[in-house]
Amino acid sequence: MRKPRAYSPLTQDAAQILGATVRAARRERRWTVEELAERVGVNHTTIRKVERGDLSVGLGAAFEAAALLGVPLFGDDPGRRRIEAQRLEDRLAVLPRRVRRPVKVSNDF
Repeated sequence: MRKPRAYSPLTQDAAQILGATVRAARRERRWTVEELAERVGVNHTTIRKVERGDLSVGLGAAFEAAALLGVPLFGDDPGRRRIEAQRLEDRLAVLPRRVRRPVKVSNDF
């Protein structure tokens, strides 16, 4: 049996908030769990896990449920998201492609 993964309180809080937001948006649209599950392409158990903030759910399923319901991910404005994405690309361009542990050099001759 797999050992459950430990997550930080920040990660747990974020998942709980996303789940509650998805649940509220689904109810506002008067969609059942089954209707949302069908639209996302998963089963109703997965949607229930998303809404509970269960961290074992795939990120794609959780984000797709949020997107279908109009829950803003990284802001509402698509232009702003493009600007942020470009900033991150620029930042990554100046960082090394690979991260390696520093080699410990012995100066004992």
